Amino acid sequence: MKNCFAIACLAVALLTACNPQPTSHHDEFLLPAVEDIAMYQVNPRVFAPENSLRAVADRIDSIRELGVNVMWVMPIYPIGVEKGKNSPYCISNYTDVAPEFGTVDDLKYLAQVCHEHGMGIILDWVANHTAWDHPWVKEHPDWYTHDEKADTIIHPRPWDWYDVADLNYDNRDMRRAMIDAMKFWITEVGIDGFRCDVADGVPADFWKEAIDELRQAAAPRSIVMLAEGKNVDNFTVGGFDMNYGWDFKDSLAHVFRDGKPASDLIAADKAEYDSLPAGKVKMRFTTNHDHATEAAPVVEFTNVRGSMAAYVASIYLHGGALIYGSQEVGYPDRINFFKYVPVDWTANSQLYEEYEDLIELYNEHPALRKGQLSTWPDNDVLIYEKSTDEERFLVLVNVRNREVEVKIPASWVGKQVDDVAPHADLHELGETLSLAPYQYRIIERDE
Repeated sequence: MKNCFAIACLAVALLTACNPQPTSHHDEFLLPAVEDIAMYQVNPRVFAPENSLRAVADRIDSIRELGVNVMWVMPIYPIGVEKGKNSPYCISNYTDVAPEFGTVDDLKYLAQVCHEHGMGIILDWVANHTAWDHPWVKEHPDWYTHDEKADTIIHPRPWDWYDVADLNYDNRDMRRAMIDAMKFWITEVGIDGFRCDVADGVPADFWKEAIDELRQAAAPRSIVMLAEGKNVDNFTVGGFDMNYGWDFKDSLAHVFRDGKPASDLIAADKAEYDSLPAGKVKMRFTTNHDHATEAAPVVEFTNVRGSMAAYVASIYLHGGALIYGSQEVGYPDRINFFKYVPVDWTANSQLYEEYEDLIELYNEHPALRKGQLSTWPDNDVLIYEKSTDEERFLVLVNVRNREVEVKIPASWVGKQVDDVAPHADLHELGETLSLAPYQYRIIERDE
Protein backbone atom coordinates (compact mmCIF):
# COMPACT_ATOMS: atom_id res chain seq x y z
CA MET A 1 0.00 0.00 0.00
CA LYS A 2 2.86 2.35 0.84
CA ASN A 3 4.39 1.77 -2.61
CA CYS A 4 1.03 2.42 -4.29
CA PHE A 5 0.63 5.64 -2.34
CA ALA A 6 4.16 6.75 -3.29
CA ILE A 7 3.49 6.00 -6.95
CA ALA A 8 0.24 7.99 -6.79
CA CYS A 9 1.99 10.95 -5.18
CA LEU A 10 4.70 10.83 -7.86
CA ALA A 11 2.05 10.83 -10.57
CA VAL A 12 0.33 13.86 -9.08
CA ALA A 13 3.66 15.66 -8.79
CA LEU A 14 4.51 14.93 -12.42
CA LEU A 15 1.07 16.07 -13.57
CA THR A 16 1.40 19.31 -11.63
CA ALA A 17 4.88 19.94 -13.04
CA CYS A 18 3.64 19.41 -16.58
CA ASN A 19 0.53 21.53 -16.06
CA PRO A 20 1.53 24.32 -13.69
CA GLN A 21 -1.37 26.17 -12.11
CA PRO A 22 -1.47 29.95 -11.72
CA THR A 23 0.15 30.88 -8.45
CA SER A 24 -2.04 33.96 -7.97
CA HIS A 25 -4.57 36.22 -9.61
CA HIS A 26 -1.67 38.33 -10.90
CA ASP A 27 -0.48 35.53 -13.18
CA GLU A 28 -3.83 35.56 -15.01
CA PHE A 29 -3.82 39.27 -15.82
CA LEU A 30 -2.39 40.55 -19.11
CA LEU A 31 -1.28 44.18 -19.19
CA PRO A 32 -2.40 46.04 -22.35
CA ALA A 33 0.20 47.12 -24.88
CA VAL A 34 1.55 50.58 -24.12
CA GLU A 35 -0.16 52.08 -27.20
CA ASP A 36 -3.50 50.79 -25.94
CA ILE A 37 -3.37 52.15 -22.40
CA ALA A 38 -6.09 54.42 -21.04
CA MET A 39 -5.03 55.39 -17.51
CA TYR A 40 -6.89 56.54 -14.41
CA GLN A 41 -4.98 58.46 -11.74
CA VAL A 42 -6.00 57.80 -8.15
CA ASN A 43 -5.35 60.37 -5.45
CA PRO A 44 -6.35 58.33 -2.36
CA ARG A 45 -7.10 61.56 -0.50
CA VAL A 46 -10.19 62.25 -2.59
CA PHE A 47 -11.67 58.83 -1.84
CA ALA A 48 -11.70 58.71 1.97
CA PRO A 49 -10.03 60.35 4.99
CA GLU A 50 -8.86 56.91 6.18
CA ASN A 51 -8.64 53.36 4.81
CA SER A 52 -8.67 54.98 1.39
CA LEU A 53 -7.20 52.01 -0.49
CA ARG A 54 -10.28 50.02 0.46
CA ALA A 55 -12.43 52.98 -0.56
CA VAL A 56 -10.79 52.93 -4.00
CA ALA A 57 -11.45 49.20 -4.27
CA ASP A 58 -15.09 49.83 -3.39
CA ARG A 59 -15.36 52.17 -6.40
CA ILE A 60 -13.69 49.78 -8.84
CA ASP A 61 -16.83 49.23 -10.93
CA SER A 62 -17.34 52.96 -11.50
CA ILE A 63 -13.67 53.40 -12.40
CA ARG A 64 -13.54 50.41 -14.75
CA GLU A 65 -16.77 51.39 -16.49
CA LEU A 66 -15.03 54.53 -17.73
CA GLY A 67 -13.09 52.16 -20.00
CA VAL A 68 -9.69 52.72 -18.41
CA ASN A 69 -7.36 49.73 -18.24
CA VAL A 70 -4.52 50.89 -15.96
CA MET A 71 -4.82 52.52 -12.53
CA TRP A 72 -2.02 54.78 -11.33
CA VAL A 73 -2.06 55.23 -7.55
CA MET A 74 -0.29 58.25 -6.08
CA PRO A 75 2.24 57.54 -3.27
CA ILE A 76 0.83 55.43 -0.45
CA TYR A 77 4.03 55.14 1.61
CA PRO A 78 4.56 56.46 5.18
CA ILE A 79 4.89 60.24 5.11
CA GLY A 80 7.76 62.09 6.77
CA VAL A 81 7.11 64.40 9.72
CA GLU A 82 10.43 66.24 10.13
CA LYS A 83 10.23 69.48 8.10
CA GLY A 84 7.16 67.91 6.52
CA LYS A 85 3.98 69.42 5.11
CA ASN A 86 2.01 66.15 4.80
CA SER A 87 2.96 65.60 1.17
CA PRO A 88 2.67 62.00 -0.07
CA TYR A 89 5.84 62.70 -2.07
CA CYS A 90 7.79 63.00 1.21
CA ILE A 91 8.50 59.34 1.94
CA SER A 92 9.93 57.94 5.16
CA ASN A 93 9.75 54.23 4.24
CA TYR A 94 9.77 52.79 0.72
CA THR A 95 8.37 49.35 1.62
CA ASP A 96 5.32 50.10 3.76
CA VAL A 97 1.93 51.81 3.54
CA ALA A 98 0.90 54.89 5.53
CA PRO A 99 -1.80 54.10 8.13
CA GLU A 100 -3.92 56.87 6.58
CA PHE A 101 -4.22 54.80 3.41
CA GLY A 102 -4.34 51.31 4.92
CA THR A 103 -1.91 48.41 4.95
CA VAL A 104 0.19 46.41 2.53
CA ASP A 105 -2.58 43.81 2.58
CA ASP A 106 -5.07 46.51 1.55
CA LEU A 107 -2.85 47.34 -1.41
CA LYS A 108 -2.62 43.65 -2.30
CA TYR A 109 -6.41 43.54 -2.21
CA LEU A 110 -6.67 46.58 -4.49
CA ALA A 111 -4.23 44.97 -6.93
CA GLN A 112 -6.31 41.81 -6.89
CA VAL A 113 -9.53 43.73 -7.50
CA CYS A 114 -7.95 45.67 -10.36
CA HIS A 115 -6.72 42.50 -12.03
CA GLU A 116 -10.08 40.78 -11.59
CA HIS A 117 -11.64 43.75 -13.40
CA GLY A 118 -9.15 43.66 -16.26
CA MET A 119 -7.08 46.61 -15.06
CA GLY A 120 -3.39 46.96 -14.37
CA ILE A 121 -2.17 48.90 -11.36
CA ILE A 122 1.00 50.99 -11.09
CA LEU A 123 2.40 52.85 -8.09
CA ASP A 124 3.90 56.31 -7.91
CA TRP A 125 7.63 56.03 -7.16
CA VAL A 126 9.68 58.90 -5.74
CA ALA A 127 13.33 58.14 -6.42
CA ASN A 128 14.69 61.69 -6.43
CA HIS A 129 14.44 62.35 -2.68
CA THR A 130 13.22 61.07 0.68
CA ALA A 131 11.79 62.53 3.87
CA TRP A 132 14.29 63.94 6.36
CA ASP A 133 13.23 61.26 8.85
CA HIS A 134 13.78 58.38 6.44
CA PRO A 135 16.17 55.96 8.20
CA TRP A 136 18.69 56.38 5.40
CA VAL A 137 19.40 59.97 6.47
CA LYS A 138 21.01 58.86 9.75
CA GLU A 139 22.18 55.41 8.72
CA HIS A 140 23.66 56.34 5.34
CA PRO A 141 24.23 60.10 5.08
CA ASP A 142 26.59 59.43 2.16
CA TRP A 143 23.54 58.32 0.17
CA TYR A 144 22.47 61.99 -0.01
CA THR A 145 23.66 65.10 -1.80
CA HIS A 146 25.64 67.52 0.37
CA ASP A 147 26.40 71.22 0.11
CA GLU A 148 29.69 72.67 -1.13
CA LYS A 149 31.29 72.14 2.29
CA ALA A 150 30.25 68.48 2.13
CA ASP A 151 28.90 68.54 5.67
CA THR A 152 25.15 69.29 5.22
CA ILE A 153 22.53 67.32 3.31
CA ILE A 154 20.55 69.58 0.98
CA HIS A 155 17.04 69.63 -0.44
CA PRO A 156 16.61 69.08 -4.21
CA ARG A 157 17.82 72.04 -6.28
CA PRO A 158 16.65 74.23 -7.94
CA TRP A 159 13.23 73.55 -6.43
CA ASP A 160 12.01 74.87 -3.08
CA TRP A 161 11.16 71.41 -1.77
CA TYR A 162 12.47 72.00 1.73
CA ASP A 163 10.54 69.05 3.17
CA VAL A 164 12.72 66.45 1.41
CA ALA A 165 16.41 65.46 1.20
CA ASP A 166 18.12 65.01 -2.16
CA LEU A 167 19.52 61.56 -2.97
CA ASN A 168 23.02 61.06 -4.36
CA TYR A 169 23.01 58.79 -7.41
CA ASP A 170 26.78 58.58 -7.45
CA ASN A 171 26.39 56.13 -4.57
CA ARG A 172 26.07 52.54 -5.80
CA ASP A 173 24.79 51.19 -2.48
CA MET A 174 21.90 53.63 -2.50
CA ARG A 175 21.04 52.63 -6.05
CA ARG A 176 20.99 48.98 -5.00
CA ALA A 177 18.68 49.69 -2.05
CA MET A 178 16.34 51.74 -4.26
CA ILE A 179 16.00 48.99 -6.84
CA ASP A 180 15.40 46.36 -4.15
CA ALA A 181 12.62 48.50 -2.69
CA MET A 182 10.96 48.84 -6.10
CA LYS A 183 11.20 45.09 -6.68
CA PHE A 184 9.36 44.47 -3.39
CA TRP A 185 6.13 45.90 -4.81
CA ILE A 186 6.47 43.92 -8.04
CA THR A 187 7.20 40.55 -6.46
CA GLU A 188 5.36 40.75 -3.14
CA VAL A 189 2.27 42.77 -4.09
CA GLY A 190 2.00 42.03 -7.81
CA ILE A 191 1.77 45.57 -9.16
CA ASP A 192 2.30 46.18 -12.87
CA GLY A 193 4.87 48.96 -12.93
CA PHE A 194 5.54 52.50 -11.77
CA ARG A 195 4.91 56.13 -12.55
CA CYS A 196 8.28 57.65 -11.67
CA ASP A 197 8.20 61.09 -10.11
CA VAL A 198 10.75 63.71 -11.26
CA ALA A 199 12.23 61.15 -13.64
CA ASP A 200 14.32 63.80 -15.39
CA GLY A 201 16.03 64.58 -12.08
CA VAL A 202 17.37 61.04 -11.71
CA PRO A 203 20.20 59.76 -13.97
CA ALA A 204 18.90 57.85 -16.99
CA ASP A 205 21.48 55.10 -16.48
CA PHE A 206 19.92 54.36 -13.08
CA TRP A 207 16.51 53.98 -14.70
CA LYS A 208 18.02 51.62 -17.26
CA GLU A 209 19.48 49.46 -14.49
CA ALA A 210 16.29 49.54 -12.42
CA ILE A 211 13.85 48.92 -15.27
CA ASP A 212 15.85 45.99 -16.61
CA GLU A 213 15.79 44.36 -13.17
CA LEU A 214 12.11 45.11 -12.64
CA ARG A 215 11.13 43.54 -15.95
CA GLN A 216 13.18 40.47 -15.07
CA ALA A 217 11.63 40.27 -11.59
CA ALA A 218 8.10 40.53 -13.02
CA ALA A 219 8.58 37.90 -15.73
CA PRO A 220 6.63 36.29 -17.26
CA ARG A 221 4.32 39.22 -16.55
CA SER A 222 4.98 42.50 -18.34
CA ILE A 223 5.13 45.89 -16.65
CA VAL A 224 4.64 49.48 -17.81
CA MET A 225 6.98 52.28 -16.80
CA LEU A 226 5.82 55.90 -17.00
CA ALA A 227 8.31 58.74 -16.54
CA GLU A 228 7.14 62.04 -15.14
CA GLY A 229 9.50 63.85 -17.47
CA LYS A 230 9.93 64.88 -21.07
CA ASN A 231 13.58 64.09 -21.82
CA VAL A 232 14.13 61.77 -24.76
CA ASP A 233 16.68 59.80 -22.72
CA ASN A 234 13.74 58.52 -20.67
CA PHE A 235 13.35 56.26 -23.70
CA THR A 236 16.71 56.03 -25.46
CA VAL A 237 18.67 55.30 -22.28
CA GLY A 238 16.27 54.71 -19.40
CA GLY A 239 13.95 52.17 -21.02
CA PHE A 240 10.63 53.81 -20.09
CA ASP A 241 7.49 53.05 -22.09
CA MET A 242 5.73 56.40 -21.62
CA ASN A 243 6.51 59.91 -20.49
CA TYR A 244 4.61 63.16 -20.10
CA GLY A 245 3.23 65.44 -22.79
CA TRP A 246 4.06 68.55 -20.76
CA ASP A 247 4.72 70.76 -23.77
CA PHE A 248 1.47 69.73 -25.43
CA LYS A 249 -0.45 70.55 -22.24
CA ASP A 250 1.17 73.99 -22.15
CA SER A 251 0.16 74.56 -25.77
CA LEU A 252 -3.36 73.38 -24.99
CA ALA A 253 -3.70 76.06 -22.31
CA HIS A 254 -2.35 78.77 -24.62
CA VAL A 255 -4.76 77.83 -27.41
CA PHE A 256 -7.90 77.57 -25.28
CA ARG A 257 -7.10 80.28 -22.74
CA ASP A 258 -4.94 82.78 -24.62
CA GLY A 259 -6.42 82.54 -28.12
CA LYS A 260 -3.37 81.06 -29.83
CA PRO A 261 -4.05 79.33 -33.19
CA ALA A 262 -5.49 75.82 -33.05
CA SER A 263 -2.72 74.73 -35.42
CA ASP A 264 -0.23 75.32 -32.58
CA LEU A 265 -1.48 72.03 -31.14
CA ILE A 266 -0.46 70.21 -34.30
CA ALA A 267 3.02 71.74 -34.04
CA ALA A 268 3.29 70.84 -30.35
CA ASP A 269 2.24 67.27 -31.03
CA LYS A 270 4.73 66.92 -33.87
CA ALA A 271 7.56 68.33 -31.77
CA GLU A 272 6.89 65.79 -29.02
CA TYR A 273 6.45 62.74 -31.24
CA ASP A 274 9.27 63.50 -33.72
CA SER A 275 11.80 62.67 -31.00
CA LEU A 276 10.11 59.48 -29.79
CA PRO A 277 11.45 56.02 -30.65
CA ALA A 278 8.93 53.69 -32.28
CA GLY A 279 6.41 52.17 -29.89
CA LYS A 280 6.84 54.81 -27.17
CA VAL A 281 3.96 57.00 -26.02
CA LYS A 282 3.39 60.48 -24.62
CA MET A 283 0.77 60.60 -21.88
CA ARG A 284 -1.79 63.25 -22.78
CA PHE A 285 -3.99 64.93 -20.18
CA THR A 286 -6.00 68.03 -19.36
CA THR A 287 -5.23 67.75 -15.65
CA ASN A 288 -3.34 65.70 -13.08
CA HIS A 289 -2.50 66.14 -9.41
CA ASP A 290 0.01 68.91 -10.14
CA HIS A 291 -2.32 70.88 -12.37
CA ALA A 292 -5.35 70.29 -10.14
CA THR A 293 -3.70 72.53 -7.56
CA GLU A 294 -3.98 75.33 -10.14
CA ALA A 295 -7.43 74.86 -11.68
CA ALA A 296 -9.85 72.07 -12.55
CA PRO A 297 -10.44 71.50 -16.29
CA VAL A 298 -13.98 72.92 -16.07
CA VAL A 299 -12.36 76.17 -14.88
CA GLU A 300 -9.07 76.23 -16.83
CA PHE A 301 -10.89 75.64 -20.12
CA THR A 302 -13.70 78.12 -19.31
CA ASN A 303 -16.54 75.66 -18.70
CA VAL A 304 -17.64 72.03 -19.01
CA ARG A 305 -17.84 72.17 -22.81
CA GLY A 306 -14.37 73.68 -23.02
CA SER A 307 -12.99 70.95 -20.77
CA MET A 308 -14.37 68.24 -23.02
CA ALA A 309 -13.18 69.91 -26.22
CA ALA A 310 -9.69 70.09 -24.69
CA TYR A 311 -9.89 66.43 -23.72
CA VAL A 312 -10.82 65.34 -27.25
CA ALA A 313 -8.00 67.50 -28.62
CA SER A 314 -5.60 65.72 -26.26
CA ILE A 315 -6.32 62.01 -26.47
CA TYR A 316 -7.09 61.33 -30.13
CA LEU A 317 -4.39 63.42 -31.80
CA HIS A 318 -1.85 60.99 -30.35
CA GLY A 319 -2.88 58.46 -27.72
CA GLY A 320 -1.87 58.00 -24.12
CA ALA A 321 -5.13 58.98 -22.44
CA LEU A 322 -5.34 59.92 -18.75
CA ILE A 323 -8.31 60.67 -16.50
CA TYR A 324 -7.47 62.24 -13.13
CA GLY A 325 -9.91 60.94 -10.53
CA SER A 326 -12.44 63.76 -9.96
CA GLN A 327 -12.44 65.26 -13.45
CA GLU A 328 -15.02 62.73 -14.65
CA VAL A 329 -17.57 64.29 -12.29
CA GLY A 330 -16.52 67.85 -13.08
CA TYR A 331 -15.12 68.65 -9.64
CA PRO A 332 -14.79 72.44 -9.91
CA ASP A 333 -12.35 73.37 -7.14
CA ARG A 334 -8.61 73.10 -6.75
CA ILE A 335 -7.52 69.85 -5.10
CA ASN A 336 -4.79 70.19 -2.49
CA PHE A 337 -3.35 66.67 -2.40
CA PHE A 338 -1.66 67.41 0.95
CA LYS A 339 -4.99 66.79 2.68
CA TYR A 340 -8.29 64.96 2.36
CA VAL A 341 -10.64 66.59 -0.15
CA PRO A 342 -14.12 65.03 -0.41
CA VAL A 343 -15.47 64.57 -3.93
CA ASP A 344 -19.12 63.93 -4.75
CA TRP A 345 -18.90 60.94 -7.07
CA THR A 346 -22.63 61.17 -7.89
CA ALA A 347 -22.33 64.67 -9.38
CA ASN A 348 -22.62 65.37 -13.11
CA SER A 349 -23.61 61.92 -14.30
CA GLN A 350 -23.90 63.21 -17.88
CA LEU A 351 -20.28 64.33 -17.81
CA TYR A 352 -19.18 60.92 -16.46
CA GLU A 353 -21.08 59.29 -19.34
CA GLU A 354 -19.37 61.57 -21.85
CA TYR A 355 -15.93 60.54 -20.60
CA GLU A 356 -17.14 56.94 -20.72
CA ASP A 357 -18.23 57.38 -24.35
CA LEU A 358 -14.95 59.02 -25.37
CA ILE A 359 -12.79 56.31 -23.80
CA GLU A 360 -15.03 53.66 -25.35
CA LEU A 361 -14.28 55.15 -28.77
CA TYR A 362 -10.59 55.26 -27.86
CA ASN A 363 -10.65 51.56 -26.97
CA GLU A 364 -12.81 50.36 -29.87
CA HIS A 365 -11.03 52.17 -32.70
CA PRO A 366 -7.28 51.64 -33.14
CA ALA A 367 -7.27 54.48 -35.68
CA LEU A 368 -8.24 57.02 -33.02
CA ARG A 369 -5.54 56.11 -30.55
CA LYS A 370 -2.66 55.11 -32.84
CA GLY A 371 -3.66 55.55 -36.48
CA GLN A 372 -1.81 57.48 -39.17
CA LEU A 373 -2.18 61.23 -38.68
CA SER A 374 -3.02 63.84 -41.33
CA THR A 375 -3.62 67.48 -40.39
CA TRP A 376 -5.02 70.73 -41.78
CA PRO A 377 -4.07 74.12 -40.28
CA ASP A 378 -6.80 76.40 -38.95
CA ASN A 379 -6.94 79.24 -36.47
CA ASP A 380 -10.09 78.28 -34.56
CA VAL A 381 -10.61 74.57 -35.21
CA LEU A 382 -8.25 71.68 -34.62
CA ILE A 383 -8.64 69.51 -37.74
CA TYR A 384 -7.03 66.13 -38.21
CA GLU A 385 -7.62 62.71 -39.73
CA LYS A 386 -6.70 59.41 -38.07
CA SER A 387 -6.69 56.29 -40.21
CA THR A 388 -5.73 52.66 -40.57
CA ASP A 389 -6.35 50.30 -43.48
CA GLU A 390 -9.70 49.42 -41.91
CA GLU A 391 -11.09 52.75 -40.65
CA ARG A 392 -10.84 56.48 -41.16
CA PHE A 393 -11.89 59.35 -38.88
CA LEU A 394 -12.01 63.12 -39.18
CA VAL A 395 -11.80 64.93 -35.85
CA LEU A 396 -12.86 68.56 -35.56
CA VAL A 397 -12.53 70.50 -32.29
CA ASN A 398 -13.73 74.08 -31.94
CA VAL A 399 -11.21 75.61 -29.52
CA ARG A 400 -13.24 78.81 -29.13
CA ASN A 401 -16.15 79.72 -26.87
CA ARG A 402 -18.13 80.96 -29.86
CA GLU A 403 -19.70 79.48 -32.96
CA VAL A 404 -17.32 79.05 -35.88
CA GLU A 405 -17.62 77.76 -39.43
CA VAL A 406 -14.89 75.46 -40.65
CA LYS A 407 -13.91 74.42 -44.16
CA ILE A 408 -14.05 70.65 -44.59
CA PRO A 409 -10.99 68.98 -46.21
CA ALA A 410 -11.67 68.30 -49.88
CA SER A 411 -11.18 64.53 -49.52
CA TRP A 412 -14.14 64.42 -47.11
CA VAL A 413 -16.60 66.70 -48.93
CA GLY A 414 -19.75 64.90 -50.07
CA LYS A 415 -18.84 61.67 -48.28
CA GLN A 416 -21.28 59.50 -46.34
CA VAL A 417 -20.25 59.58 -42.72
CA ASP A 418 -21.31 58.71 -39.21
CA ASP A 419 -20.58 61.18 -36.39
CA VAL A 420 -19.74 58.91 -33.46
CA ALA A 421 -19.31 61.75 -30.96
CA PRO A 422 -21.75 61.55 -28.03
CA HIS A 423 -25.22 62.85 -28.94
CA ALA A 424 -24.18 63.73 -32.50
CA ASP A 425 -26.19 63.26 -35.69
CA LEU A 426 -24.39 63.83 -38.99
CA HIS A 427 -24.49 61.64 -42.10
CA GLU A 428 -23.03 63.69 -44.97
CA LEU A 429 -20.38 66.38 -45.18
CA GLY A 430 -20.68 69.54 -47.22
CA GLU A 431 -17.92 72.04 -47.96
CA THR A 432 -18.28 73.74 -44.59
CA LEU A 433 -19.61 72.85 -41.16
CA SER A 434 -20.82 75.08 -38.36
CA LEU A 435 -19.57 74.22 -34.88
CA ALA A 436 -21.16 75.48 -31.68
CA PRO A 437 -18.92 76.93 -28.94
CA TYR A 438 -16.38 74.27 -27.93
CA GLN A 439 -18.18 71.64 -30.00
CA TYR A 440 -16.25 68.64 -31.28
CA ARG A 441 -17.02 66.14 -34.03
CA ILE A 442 -15.60 62.63 -34.39
CA ILE A 443 -16.61 61.64 -37.92
CA GLU A 444 -16.15 58.13 -39.36
CA ARG A 445 -16.19 57.46 -43.10
CA ASP A 446 -18.81 54.90 -44.10
CA GLU A 447 -16.88 53.86 -47.20
